Amino acid sequence: MAGIAFLGAGRMASAMVDGLLARNAASSRDLACLGGAGGSAAALSARTGIRLAGSPGELLAGAQTLVVAFKPQQLGSADPALAGLAAGKLVISVLAGRRLAALARVFPSARNLVRCMPNTPASIGAGITGWCSRTPLSAGDREVVETLLGALGRAVEVPEDRMDALTGVSGSGPAYVFEFAAALRDGGVAAGLDPATAETLAVETLLGASRLLAARGVAPEVLRDEVVSPNGTTHAALRTLSAGRFRDLVRDAVLAARNRSVELSAD
Repeated sequence: MAGIAFLGAGRMASAMVDGLLARNAASSRDLACLGGAGGSAAALSARTGIRLAGSPGELLAGAQTLVVAFKPQQLGSADPALAGLAAGKLVISVLAGRRLAALARVFPSARNLVRCMPNTPASIGAGITGWCSRTPLSAGDREVVETLLGALGRAVEVPEDRMDALTGVSGSGPAYVFEFAAALRDGGVAAGLDPATAETLAVETLLGASRLLAARGVAPEVLRDEVVSPNGTTHAALRTLSAGRFRDLVRDAVLAARNRSVELSAD
């Protein structure tokens, strides 16, 4: 794969590098990184063997793709030299809430721009990333995007006007699952289990149920109904969730995250 430069070396950049190397989709010679003063780039280089650049010019020398992975709020104060250095290159951003129009102001001469929204399971290669591009991708650039995002898990292309909705579902979604796991654990403790056992049961139940849902490829309601017996234990539990407007509450949470994403994107 042609040279890929990572501007920023935090968790998402590290996950991409680790995934690319683990899948033999790139060699350490193909990759370079540049970070801030925190030392994350030096640590990533030392751990993986990718090249540590000393300046934006050095970073982008020979690179065909630039992955922008610094903090989103730093986009507005990015080095003006990047506009020229990134000319003719594919620029892929993992900056949450930063629209293609904002990226185009910093990288006006990029070959193409891609906006991505990964989620935290990407750190173990189990993420789902939504993405969109400024203009339709060439076959070669699409291959680069799919390879890079494939290093994080699965990926789905959506129009940019759906990225805020995607953020509400998959971007913020892992937090909803973690909160439900905590609630399930606490329910187990209230029912008489010790905390360690309750947590193990909650985590393994969520893990197994998710794997079953993915493996069966049917609507969640189908699998739900396979667990429910009339007037049984699960029926009693689901009646309680329904009385508490569980689905409405989750829907409202997704909409709140989407609405906040819209607000942040407008900054």
